[in-house]
Amino acid sequence: TLRLVVFDLDYTVWKPEMFQLCGAPRLVKGSSIGLSKADVKQARTNQRGMVLVDGDKRTVPITVFDGASFALAEIERLRQEGHQVYAAVASRCDETEYADICLKHLVIHGGKTLQECFQDRVQIDPYSDKTHHLQRLHEQTGIPFENMCFFDNEIWNIRCVSKLGVKSIYTPDGMTTEAW
Repeated sequence: TLRLVVFDLDYTVWKPEMFQLCGAPRLVKGSSIGLSKADVKQARTNQRGMVLVDGDKRTVPITVFDGASFALAEIERLRQEGHQVYAAVASRCDETEYADICLKHLVIHGGKTLQECFQDRVQIDPYSDKTHHLQRLHEQTGIPFENMCFFDNEIWNIRCVSKLGVKSIYTPDGMTTEAW
């Protein structure tokens, strides 16, 4: 039985990757950088009409992949129905402060922030491989590896996490609804 769904962040949950940014993400009015209403909706945050952008360039919006938003909303729906399934993060993001800003402001379908979806089940450590992240999540939650699944855009992470007995799904183009 699936109990813990673990996501990588960079280019699995959102794009661009944090190392590609020239500065810390900032909230700006979507219309002030020439985004259409559809683009603003795609880059939605918990601040109406505002988007997160690359802190220095200020023209590159940070967006949640539709598949990630769909999967997280589905996990929330299952929880509301009484299922004990949770979302978690295992990330090697090297800009942890940038990731924290994104978790705080980016929202999924239905309006919950990523932070609200993942709560305290967040392992971000650029110096550990994903097996260490999953081991810490196992220790924190008590959920066995065989009751977890893991989504990542990097094949070497999929290979090493699979060895733990975690169902691992490769998402080379970011999280998709088909992967879910």
